[in-house]
Amino acid sequence: MKFITYSAGETQQVAKNLAQQYHQGGIMALFGELGTGKTTFTQGFAEGLQVSGKIISPTFTLIREYPLPSQPQAKLYHIDLYRLESPKDIEQLGIREIFDNRHNIVLIEWADKLGKILPPQAVRIYLKNLGQNTREIEIR
Repeated sequence: MKFITYSAGETQQVAKNLAQQYHQGGIMALFGELGTGKTTFTQGFAEGLQVSGKIISPTFTLIREYPLPSQPQAKLYHIDLYRLESPKDIEQLGIREIFDNRHNIVLIEWADKLGKILPPQAVRIYLKNLGQNTREIEIR
């Protein structure tokens, strides 16, 4: 699936709609250069799951965890790998344990850094800046 959006709100709406399909759990791998809307996409996805609270990029904390109102046994994890370089650093985050709970919903910014750690069943979301506020979002 491919979408073209013309504002942050439209990008969030695409993500919100996608969240309806994955409210039972899943891994969303976000790919894109700096400023392509990965955090904006995550905000819309969280809104689609009715997550309360402000969703901000975990660039310095690396992982932010949010309760899911519809699933007390699971959480939404927002992971930002921008500052990490080695697979060892990523492993030390406990990322495999997060992946192991099939009820968790995980959104990973800079997912290209995961390499072989990224599960094959992960949904791959590619964001591209087409200029101004226009984005291309491809979901595979």
